[in-house]
This record gives sequence, C-alpha cells and structure tokens, in this order.
Amino acid sequence: MIQLHNVFMSYQRDATALNGVTLHIPKGDFVFLTGASGAGKSTLLRLLYGALKPTRGQVVVDGQNISRLPPGQIPYLRRGIGVVFQDFKLLPNRTVLENVAITLEVLGWGKKDIGKKVFHILRQMGLEHKINATPLRLSGGEQQRVALARALVNDPRILLADEPTGNLDEENKAQILNFFKEANIRGTTVVVATHDRRLLENGHRRVVVLDKGAIAEDGDVQK
Repeated sequence: MIQLHNVFMSYQRDATALNGVTLHIPKGDFVFLTGASGAGKSTLLRLLYGALKPTRGQVVVDGQNISRLPPGQIPYLRRGIGVVFQDFKLLPNRTVLENVAITLEVLGWGKKDIGKKVFHILRQMGLEHKINATPLRLSGGEQQRVALARALVNDPRILLADEPTGNLDEENKAQILNFFKEANIRGTTVVVATHDRRLLENGHRRVVVLDKGAIAEDGDVQK
C-alpha cells in the first residue's frame, strides 16, 4: 500500500529532512510515526499525499509512484487519501456540514447522497447537533472531530494524521484514537504522526521512530 525506498528530502542544500528512509506499510496496517520535533514526521506525511516530491528515492502510494506522478494526477491520488492536518484547516465561514461535505462535492456526489453520508458520519462523531455551527463556535475537540469526519467521509483507502491530539484532553484523545481504530477495522490503512507518548502506549500498534530524518526503530507495538 505504501512503500518508500531510500528516500531523501532536502528543503535546502544543507537541510536534510529525510535521510535514506526505507519503509513498507502493508494494506490495512496501522502505524504510528514518532520522534522529536524536526525528526521528519510531517515531511514524510506530506510526501505520502503528494504535497512534496522526494529529492531522491522512490515513494509509492496505492500503486502510484509519487516521484514520477505528473502534477495533474495528484488530485486523483488524493481521492483515496484522507488527511487530518495539525491545524485542522477547516473553512471558518462554512458550517460543519459544509466543511465535511466538500470532500464529497469534489468527488461529484449528488446533493441528496451528500446530505445522508455527512449526517451519518457526524452522528458517529457525536456532532449531529453541531451541523449548522461554524468552526469558531466549536471546542478544540469538536474541531478535531470535524476534521476527522471530513477525512473519513468518503471511506478512504489511506488515512494520514499529523499530530491529531496535540491540544486535546485525555478524554478527547481516547475518542480520536478509537475513531482511528474503527476506520482501520473497516480496512483503511492508517498512519499517524505523533509525539504523544500516551497515545502510543494506548494505541498498541506498530511504531516507527524517526531521528534526524532516518528510521531509528521500527517495532510492532510500543510498550
């Protein structure tokens, strides 16, 4: 599902964000990426959804070689990828319904089907009563759930999340982790970048540790 072969990524001549990363994530796997700030977690995720191309090496996602993919094909790749950004990236002047619906609108869904699907996932997230609220009227935990609903509403083959629990309390962290696990059970390949030790301990999933842009450890479960 996801393969990186000897991947290097440099933003500037003397600044290497990834340093010879080789990684295989099978279909249906659930992986945590962890490491100190600047270790390369966010850069690796950006490579996986085509926001960056590697300086050197091969990145293959869902059968597509990012390194060779023309810019015009990136949107098609992203149709099978849900992304939860660290800063949510919700549209401030749109309602919760509109923020989640935009994913399906891009895919060409009909208005009636969009309404049904969006309401269904918002109900799963416990947000059906917030459907007409704008993001600024929501708590941090509610905004995170809206961002997750937007990423999951089209049942993506891959879910990527960048520090999804950074500013959440323990209850909300547990809730978000459960949503990730449920998506994984349904068949979605999940990759979560986090430095949250508690999330790693409670996740009981494969953990890949990055250090200065290289893989320092790759284990099945964080103890």
